[in-house]
Amino acid sequence: YSVWALPPAPVRDRLRRIMEGLRAAHGGPAFEPHATVVGDFRSRRSAAVQPYTARVTGVARGSFFYQCVYLLLEPTPEVVAASDHCCGHFGYKRKTPYMPHVSLLYGDLTDEEKEEARKKVEELDKDICGLEFEISELALYRTDTTDKSLESWELV
Repeated sequence: YSVWALPPAPVRDRLRRIMEGLRAAHGGPAFEPHATVVGDFRSRRSAAVQPYTARVTGVARGSFFYQCVYLLLEPTPEVVAASDHCCGHFGYKRKTPYMPHVSLLYGDLTDEEKEEARKKVEELDKDICGLEFEISELALYRTDTTDKSLESWELV
């Protein structure tokens, strides 16, 4: 499973437009805009957190498929607390420090292609950095990370 924080509908629509533009140029599977609160754990359903504000601080590229191109979120105490709460609730122990982000593109791209895609985000939405939005909804998804097509991923 994964716990995702879902931006409000207008922000989701804005992110979908960016994501569609990136997929048109670089391929990759479609997925719902989200900020991962807890990723890839085994457990049962449930959990709740208080609403909090998320703020985009930059556009970045990562080193693996599920963090190809993403928006960095400011790791405020509220953002980190939501992840910590869910980790504690589900008994999940992080292997790496929490990095709040909103993935925009999944894929196995070269460093040059990732940088091109990162720049394209800024072309598609010049004002994305600094965007603030409230997170008041979490979603539990079944996410088999061996399925890079995402076809088996489902909202629980």
